[in-house]
Formats: sequence, structure tokens, C-alpha cells
Amino acid sequence: MTSGETLSRANASGEAMGVTGVVVVAHGGRSVSSEPTTAVQPAVLRMVPLARAIRHALRGSGAVVLRPRFQLRGWNGEQALPVIDLSAILDDIGRRFGPAPVVLVGHSMGARAAMRVAGHPAVSAAAGLAPWLPPGEPVGQLAGRRVLLVHGSADTTTRPEDTWAYAERARSVAEVLAVEVRNGDHAMLRRAGLWHSVAAEFARSVFGLPGRGGKVAKVLGTTATDRRRVVL
Repeated sequence: MTSGETLSRANASGEAMGVTGVVVVAHGGRSVSSEPTTAVQPAVLRMVPLARAIRHALRGSGAVVLRPRFQLRGWNGEQALPVIDLSAILDDIGRRFGPAPVVLVGHSMGARAAMRVAGHPAVSAAAGLAPWLPPGEPVGQLAGRRVLLVHGSADTTTRPEDTWAYAERARSVAEVLAVEVRNGDHAMLRRAGLWHSVAAEFARSVFGLPGRGGKVAKVLGTTATDRRRVVL
């Protein structure tokens, strides 16, 4: 995994001091591609304002927001290369920050990778935004984690129905909150502020910070016991 934007504190000496948690924002990609990932690809750039919103919501909490890049753009079948990359960065987080709890926030392919590696001992919670979760994706690794799945009703790239089916299966092992964004698209450009707010409030709730008010904070601050999905 190559470096993306991080908080300046993450590059400083003695970086583990005062770090209360880590959020890893994972970008999307393509089902098949051997092309290297670059900083200017749309899927990577889309994570910039998302990471910024999460950072703003966690300001003063001691949490660090990391926005790394996968080495290649593609998932590439059984190779599942983003899973390898994301596992490596979680190991590195342990070395750099110690036992700080990690929240994964992934978009599309990055969400699939986040769910796959959520069983890593450093991970406390995982959020999938417009996730790519085809039938047959495993859920056992989510045991004991908090899981947020958010999909737009107008997404024509990944299937909302697959996400809701995954959520139903995951509820057998984890606390799962499913949120439908009314008229939301795959790139999360339509109603972007809502997507950002949902991700940010999820991170705040996992780290035990009070909600910032409003409907999103109320939804994300509650225990995910309702098997229905919330529509925002």
C-alpha cells in the first residue's frame, strides 16, 4: 500500500503518543486491473473530502485519519490484492500507534476489502459506503465488530440488494446498521454531505464521542438492533 494523505501527526517522531484511535479510509477501484494506483484517479480523489470530514469530526479527540492507496487499481479475482494491502497497513498501524482501536471506512472495492480484513485484532469497527459485496462474501470475520453499511438507492454500479443481503447475513455475528441514502449514487456525489456525515458520526460513536446533533447523529448513536434499514 502506498502513502496517501495522513494527519501531520502521523509522520512525526513519537507518533503513538496521545493517539486514541485510527481511522483508515480505503478508496474504490476496479474489479480487474493491473494498473498502478495514482493520487489523481477519481476513486482516490473522492476520498479526500470524505477523510477531511472525518478528521474535522474527530478534531481534538486524539484520533488519526489515514488515507492510504492500494498498489493496484484492481481486485483481480482470487488474488484480492486490496485485502493484502489493507492487512499490511493494519499491521503497520499496530507498530506505529500501539493498541489504538481502528475504524475502517471503505468505498466500493475498498469497502469489500474493509469487510474482509475486519477480523484483524486491531479493528473495532468497519463501514462500507456504496460497497461492492457480491453474493458469497464471508461474514464470520465480522464477529464482535460494529458494522455500518450505507448504499444509495440510485446506485447503478454496485447493487444495493447485495448490500442488504450481506447485512442480513452479517447480523448473525455482528452489530450491523444498514442505511439507505435516498437517491444516492455510487460516487457519493449526490447528497455528498450526508455520506460524509454518516461516516464521520460512525467514527465518533465507535470512539465513544458524543453525537454532534441532528438526525444522522441520532441514528448513528443508537444500538443497531433493528433489522430494518434506516432511510436518510
